[in-house]
Order: sequence, then structure tokens, then C-alpha cells
Amino acid sequence: MKAHQVFAADVHQVPPPFRAYAVRSDEARHAGLARAPWGQVHRVQTTFLDAASRTGLAAQGRAAAPVRGFSDINYARTSWPALAEAAPDVQDLPGHIAGALQRTGVLGPTAGRYRRGVATRIDYLTACGAGFHNDVARHWPRCLFWLLALAVDDVEFVMPHAGLRLPLRPGDLLVFDQTMAHGLCRPADGGQAVATSFDADAPQAQVFLTGELRLGDAQWAALGAPWLPLAEQARRGALDLRLAPFDERTGAIQRLGALRGCMQGMVPGRG
Repeated sequence: MKAHQVFAADVHQVPPPFRAYAVRSDEARHAGLARAPWGQVHRVQTTFLDAASRTGLAAQGRAAAPVRGFSDINYARTSWPALAEAAPDVQDLPGHIAGALQRTGVLGPTAGRYRRGVATRIDYLTACGAGFHNDVARHWPRCLFWLLALAVDDVEFVMPHAGLRLPLRPGDLLVFDQTMAHGLCRPADGGQAVATSFDADAPQAQVFLTGELRLGDAQWAALGAPWLPLAEQARRGALDLRLAPFDERTGAIQRLGALRGCMQGMVPGRG
């Protein structure tokens, strides 16, 4: 298997009457604009963490961000010194992660951009499975998310509207557009997030390191997802992912009738 794989995520299953997806931002700098979702998911198979280091980091993550049951997702901010205590045999962990991210090319070829992106913030993310959701608040529509899998026994990363199912292995680093609905499912459940499949799993929660990569407008344009006026997005029949509520199990978009006119700002926030 290739160490770096790129998966298409641009053939979207869009419910009528809409024909495309787009996402608006809460930020004033993008008022009156929206962008299409980025049409790729990158997976880099990393080898810089041995089994003992992953175990130490996963234990630290579970203690910092406990979860109690299905679809409980928890974050805990951490630091590079704290991570070094949990994985003392790994030299320059931020450099390793930045190097893996650089292989995706999402910020261009310059190594320093990835190093700065990793230095901005580092979190633990723990989950007991994850029902379908997206992350569109505050500045996140101008970011990509990355996840480094530490403990991922028998789970897959699913983007239902892109028809994408990726079995996860320890050491996998994903880069994806979090404005698209995504979740963590059991491979046997056919791309659905089934609560009973995770009932007894909270003590063995999935654990990741995670962060965000902030992109400028020119970088979004280079990735094929430029910020465009709302009128243009409305002409394209776009559904605003900031407003769309998802069924946690299937990812089906709910209340479609109420979402008409969403690109004109006529829909209230999620309820």
C-alpha cells in the first residue's frame, strides 16, 4: 500500500432541490461569500511512532479527554512537552507530523508552512465512534483538519455524501475538509454510525492527535475551492453546509424544505 494516498471526495450525493454544496463563514472577512468543499481526502501512513509510543500517547489522551458512550467526542489541548513525556523515544514529534503533512502538498511546497501550522495548536481527540456531523463554526470553514490515529481498533472514517469509507490503522494521518459530514463507524455496519456497535467501547476509545491548517483565499483557490459571492453559489444550486442538520446514523440531511434560500441568508441557525 502506498504511503501517501489521495481519495476523491468531489462526487457529491446532493439531495434535491439542491445541486451542490457550499459553506459560508461566520468571519467578517468572508461575509457575502461561500466556498465549495475541498474535493479530496489525503491519507499518509506514518512510521515515526512505534507501538510503545502510540500506547503511551493514547493513554495520556484518554486520561485528558475521557468519553462515556457512543458518539461522545472530546478534545483536550496538549503541548509538545507533554507529548514528549508520553513518547520519550520520539525525537522532534512536531517535525515528523509537519513532514507527513507536507507530503499532502495542501499548503504548497514550503516546509515552514507545515511546521507553523503544527505549532499553532495541538489537541487530543477521543471518541467512542462518531455520529455524522461537520465542523463549521467560527474560523473553521477556512481550515482543513488533520488527524493522526493513535488507537483505532476496527473503525473506519466515513464521509457519506462523498461515498467515502476509509478503514483506519494506527499511524494513519488524514487531511480532510471538516465542513463535509463525517463520522467514525464500524466496517461491518455498511457506512452507518450504529450506537450498539460501540456500546461497550468507552474504556477503549479511539484516540487521535489533531490540529488545523488555516488556508488563505489564494490557497483555497489553488485547491479548487475559491470563495465566491453568495449569488453565484445560489445560481449553482448550493446548499449551505453551515446550516444543514444531519441524521447522526446515516448522514441524511434533514429539513430540506426549510433550507430553501439558504444562500440568501434566509435560514436561521441550526436548531
